[in-house]
Amino acid sequence: MKLYKKIFENNKAWIEKKKTVDSNYFTDLSEGQSPEILYIGCSDSRVTAEEVTGVGPGQMFVHRNVGNIIPNNDLSSATVIDYAVKHLQIKHIVICGHYFCGGVKAAMEAKDLGILNPWLRNIRDVYRLHKEELNNITDSNERYKRLVELNVKEQCINVLKTAAVQTSYLETGYPTVHGWVFDVSTGKLIDLNIDFDHELEEIREIYDLGNLKK
Repeated sequence: MKLYKKIFENNKAWIEKKKTVDSNYFTDLSEGQSPEILYIGCSDSRVTAEEVTGVGPGQMFVHRNVGNIIPNNDLSSATVIDYAVKHLQIKHIVICGHYFCGGVKAAMEAKDLGILNPWLRNIRDVYRLHKEELNNITDSNERYKRLVELNVKEQCINVLKTAAVQTSYLETGYPTVHGWVFDVSTGKLIDLNIDFDHELEEIREIYDLGNLKK
């Protein structure tokens, strides 16, 4: 309860701090948003998007869920992507995972996790796709970290498969998709520099809407 009550005290102090620097801060903020980036990250309380990236309000549209997953049947993430691309006209979509992710770790364990089972199955599917590489990593911590990275890559590919993203890219050249990992132990953001042209080469014929229109 102490933390809960302190939140409102913090809010008052934050308001005064912002108004001291810029008396029109909240007036300007209420006029709308024009973010350049859609950030899709994990719900983990240690990994707050704005804190990690240092961006201010109005600069980044944010969606978070357990394991930073973009399933093909998830209305929540699909709506966020559609709105960000079609209405906010964002230029970049970032999938950001993090080392020491509880969702990824849970997906690696043979346990019945109730309602989490169908959600974490998306990460288990990533393990299945990359089973040979992961099983060849003898150090369990390194295997765990590699699955975090591979999950980011696969979720980026899931974003690239979406109609909203492909249609916008065909018409404008945007958005660009990026895969990041946040290292909780060091505070460092790592760009995985994924070569999506290479990764999509074998599946482009099926998922490329440009080809479907020909």
